[in-house]
Amino acid sequence: MSGNTFGTLFRITTWGESHGPAVGVVVDGCPSKISMDESTIQAWLDRRRPGQAATSTSRKESDTAKILSGVFEGKTTGTPIMIMVENQDAKSSAYSSIADVFRPGHGDFTYQAKYGIRDWRGGGRASARETVGRVAAGAVADAVLAKENITVLAHTVALGSVTAQTFDPDCIRQNMFLCADSDAARKMETEVAAVKKQGDSLGGIVEIRVQNVPAGLGEPVFDKLDADLAKALMSIGAVKGVEIGAGFRAAQLKGSQNNDPISPEGFTTNNAGGILAGISSGDEIIVRVAVKPIPSISMEQTTIDTRSNPTRIKIQGRHDICAIPRINVVCEAMVSLVIADHLLRQRATGG
Repeated sequence: MSGNTFGTLFRITTWGESHGPAVGVVVDGCPSKISMDESTIQAWLDRRRPGQAATSTSRKESDTAKILSGVFEGKTTGTPIMIMVENQDAKSSAYSSIADVFRPGHGDFTYQAKYGIRDWRGGGRASARETVGRVAAGAVADAVLAKENITVLAHTVALGSVTAQTFDPDCIRQNMFLCADSDAARKMETEVAAVKKQGDSLGGIVEIRVQNVPAGLGEPVFDKLDADLAKALMSIGAVKGVEIGAGFRAAQLKGSQNNDPISPEGFTTNNAGGILAGISSGDEIIVRVAVKPIPSISMEQTTIDTRSNPTRIKIQGRHDICAIPRINVVCEAMVSLVIADHLLRQRATGG
């Protein structure tokens, strides 16, 4: 198993490296007659595109989507959909001086240990550039979910030491950090500016909310909906933790506090995050992910080279200060892929 394919009935395979000719994805299992064109995919890719926020790399990529197969006259055909995005602004020279040095926090050491070879240009396959394919596939999955009126929304709960205190969905697209709390967004901007001057980076928390998911999605025992969501989100390079509903806070509650009472109108609370026994309850699905700080920082760090000699490194080049907000749409994509896959799996069982 290569680990480059995700999903059961709605399956994707991403391909390409950060500084290669192109990156992309093959989507297999998408139902036919779904409205689809390059502008639909482009709208998603534009939300991930670098250079749009204070936290973002200065690398300039148009991230123009090209559909090479699986779509005819604006509709999916039911055959594999291949989407390609050319790399246009890769500057490999920024990495040539550290080609034989393992960057702390990156996959350099582990890729070398696994394969005995690695593409040192921008992280190669381990680069966040790989998520272009995920986001393109997420646009396709979203089109499938739209037919069922299912919506997926990611927003920033925390960035560095700043945590949102309120949730106003109208605020999310009104600030560069995609935060639902306008006051918190202003504080985030101040913190990012200070950390950027230090040559350091920040982590944060992103919450993903899914509405209008019907009850009954999820496959016990090992393909639980929450298990698949956790795997999907943990497969994103910068994500180091996932929680559903009350998450880790549930460990501090009593059963009488954590259980969600059920009324004729539905659940009166949502500590379960819309999933019970691995199956959707029909309530809003709520997932949060912990995003680590970007490992590429200009501050000097201790490391070793490929011959195990101790050395010091200062990473040059163009890098994000924080994966937020560009990671938000990646989270939406991965959640959309899981929901679309389980929706098709439920239909296959006659549900």
